[in-house]
Amino acid sequence: MENLEDLYKTIEKDTSLGMHEILPADINKDIGHFNVFSVKELMQRTKKKPIRPYDKRTYYKINLINGRVRTEYADKVIDIEHKALLFASPKIPYSWCPKDLNQEGYFCVFTSDFLNSNRNNVGLDSLPIFKPGGYPVFFLSDDEADGVELIFKKMQAEIGSYYPYKYDLIRNYMLELIHFGQKLQPSTTSYIPNKSLERVSSLFIELLERQFPINSRNQQLQLRSAKDYAERLSVHVNYLNKALKENTGKTTTEVIGNRVVQEAKMLLKQTDWSVSEIAHCLGFEEISYFSGFFKKQALLTPLQFRS
Repeated sequence: MENLEDLYKTIEKDTSLGMHEILPADINKDIGHFNVFSVKELMQRTKKKPIRPYDKRTYYKINLINGRVRTEYADKVIDIEHKALLFASPKIPYSWCPKDLNQEGYFCVFTSDFLNSNRNNVGLDSLPIFKPGGYPVFFLSDDEADGVELIFKKMQAEIGSYYPYKYDLIRNYMLELIHFGQKLQPSTTSYIPNKSLERVSSLFIELLERQFPINSRNQQLQLRSAKDYAERLSVHVNYLNKALKENTGKTTTEVIGNRVVQEAKMLLKQTDWSVSEIAHCLGFEEISYFSGFFKKQALLTPLQFRS
């Protein structure tokens, strides 16, 4: 999961900008975090397409896109050929890939603390635009894009100002963007549903393999059940099961179980760790549960397999 520190390090690496050029000079952690960027200015400092890999982020993002971009979610792929407004939340993993270096627009990143219900009577996760399963991309006409761009320019001007109440003003601009987006019709015509099951299956396998190998007694699987994976991919567990069944012939639980047993066999053969330590690393709270699970899959107890 990418946090703001990861984001800024990536921008610093891709653009050769110094961190003092990326972060606001007077950032106040007590009010949460907010920052805004010109895509054109960042692209002028980089020589390669800044691909953002498929993952969750710990921050919210609003992006005015002006260029050819492909954005991918677990169950949908959206091709943007001109201008669009994208809303991203920590609950929905996605990837973002420009098709060329001819990119303009703006984006802002912020934490829930910056725009929370105590200040503005707005709970971000309750807003339709940030809910999982929704449609987070909205195509814009030239006039609509001009209006959104003006809001971003106002935010960019304020963040560099010395006005003592600038962040209150920026919050109002952000609310204007959010309500503007919620009034638009989603870009459903650009989704590619026929590939969604195959894509969800592929992303699940990728996510599963990221957890392995287990290299330390202190390492433990973070995702253990079908529900865990469905939540990380922001899809319903039944949809994930359907995708796996269609593409592998197995249920999500069966695929996870097979991979866990494969790792258990390797650890039993190649390490001197106790069965209890291996069980803990593989997400089992009780050694008896692990032994029963392993015997059902391998037809031997862990100790019998090791010997």
